[in-house]
Amino acid sequence: MTRIVHLSDLHFGAHDPRIVQAVEEEVNAAKPDLVVISGDFTQRARTEQFQEACQFLERLRDAGHEVLAVPGNHDVPLYDVLRRFLSPLTRYKRYVDDMLCPFHQLPGAAVLGINTARSLTIKEGRINREQVEFIAESFSRVPEGAAKILVTHHPLFALPVDDSGELGEAIGRQELALDAVNRLGIDVLLAGHNHRASTHHARDLVTRAGGALVVQAGTATSVRLREEEQSFNILDVDTGTVSISLMRWTGDRYESAVPTQFRKTEEGWRQSSQAEADAAAPA
Repeated sequence: MTRIVHLSDLHFGAHDPRIVQAVEEEVNAAKPDLVVISGDFTQRARTEQFQEACQFLERLRDAGHEVLAVPGNHDVPLYDVLRRFLSPLTRYKRYVDDMLCPFHQLPGAAVLGINTARSLTIKEGRINREQVEFIAESFSRVPEGAAKILVTHHPLFALPVDDSGELGEAIGRQELALDAVNRLGIDVLLAGHNHRASTHHARDLVTRAGGALVVQAGTATSVRLREEEQSFNILDVDTGTVSISLMRWTGDRYESAVPTQFRKTEEGWRQSSQAEADAAAPA
C-alpha cells in the first residue's frame, strides 16, 4: 500500500502558524510515502513568503518526507508586472522546486505534477498540447496495474466554490485535458484552488472524462476560507482500491473523518459499501 498526504493552498503570508505546526505533526504521524502539495505556496509570491514556504518544505524533508509540488496562480507575482511576464516562476523555482512538472514512481502508483499557472490569467489555469504529450510520455513508463495520479493546482472541472452551488472556472483547454485523462486511463486527479474539499467521479461531472476519481483538497494552513475550515487529505492507494481520509481543523487540532473507500471497476472507481470496506480493512 502507498500512502500520500495531499496538501494544497498553504498561502504563506496569509497563514496561521499554529495550523502549520499541526500539519507538520500530522504529516509526521501519517508516515506517508509522498507529500503532494498542489500549489499556492504563497499569498502574493513575495520573497519572504517563499522563504517561509521553503522553511516549511525543509522541515518536511528533514523529517524524511518526499515532496512533489506544483505552482499555483498565487505563486505568480500579481502586481510586479515585469516579473509576472518575464520571469513569473523564478522565485518558485528558487525556493520550492526548479521542476514545474515533477514525476514520482512509487510502489503501486505513479504521480505526475503539471503546472497550470499562467502569466496571462489572474486566477484561472490552463493546460497545453505539449503538457498533454508529456503526461502521455510520463505515464507510458508506468508498470501495468499501478495507479496513475495526476496533480494540478487548478481543477480540470467546474466545481462549487461555495455553499450556494456557484461553480468556479474549469481549466483552460478543458476538452484537451479530459480527452487525455480518459485516453490514458488516469486513475486519480488531485487539485486545489477552490479551498474546498470534495471527491467526485469524473464521469458524473463531464461524461467524456472517463472513470477517474476527482479529489479536491481544501486549504491546509491559510486563513482565507470559503465557508469551511482548513483541511487536507490522506490517500491510501492499493491494487484496485483507494481510501481517502479527510483531515479537518477543529480550532485546536486536526481530526480525521471516517475514511471513504473506493474500488476500481471496468466503469471506473465506485464507492465501496461498508461491508466491502470492512472486509478490505487490515486485521
